[in-house]
Amino acid sequence: MRDGEPLMNDASASYRLVPGAPDSPVILHVPHGSRVIPADVRAGILLDDPALERELDHITDAYTDRIAEEAAERSATRPWRFVNQLSRLVVDPERFPDEREEMLAVGMGAVYTRTTHREDLRPADHDGRPLVRRYFHPYAAAMTDAVAERLAAVGRAVVVDVHSYPTERLPYELHGKGPRPPVCLGHDPFHTPAELLARAEKAFAGFGGTGVNSPFAGAYVPMRYYGNDARVSALMIEIRRDVYMTEPGGPAGPGVGTLAKALAELVDEVTAV
Repeated sequence: MRDGEPLMNDASASYRLVPGAPDSPVILHVPHGSRVIPADVRAGILLDDPALERELDHITDAYTDRIAEEAAERSATRPWRFVNQLSRLVVDPERFPDEREEMLAVGMGAVYTRTTHREDLRPADHDGRPLVRRYFHPYAAAMTDAVAERLAAVGRAVVVDVHSYPTERLPYELHGKGPRPPVCLGHDPFHTPAELLARAEKAFAGFGGTGVNSPFAGAYVPMRYYGNDARVSALMIEIRRDVYMTEPGGPAGPGVGTLAKALAELVDEVTAV
């Protein structure tokens, strides 16, 4: 959409698994860093082009793909990377695709019908099931396979979700009243061991403080393993955008490099366990 990004029509290009070292257990997951919307999906969005660009400024976790890529390059043992190449306005791969998803309350289930400011994004009668079939399920299956491959190769998998969030609360946020630290660490009671959380707190201590599960909570684990396989550990890293970029949707700053260095430190510590 912006900066020469193409409109894509090939569903197979919706995600990318970048191989890491054969003995690495770490998968850096970047689900919300793209602005790309296929042309036929764009046709179903109500916003005009300027309004869509503004929405993408607010909803995209800009430069998180760069942070993950630079972290991988800096790591002693290169982690694997699973990168969503489409905007979350196509589908959000981290939502439940059914009534279990609490964000349905604000029109932001697996297929969004409302914007970050609770305006109409798609028609009220929009049927999101074709998008779920076309994009959500293949993405989930590929991520599941990526975790399965790490388990088969090294006996464990560590999914590190790389996100960002705005300095000021947006209207769609259901739990935005709490602290908004420079780095929020999303913790799952089953899949986030205390040692993993402690290592992340140490790695990101230099950015002005970390917090846990505020304003966003939890960590992404494929459903096959969720709540039943302790070999899969997970942590969500939510970086407040003023730490590394101009909001909303502006240029990146030097924080990208320092964040990548911190993430690489975390990757190395987790890999060495």
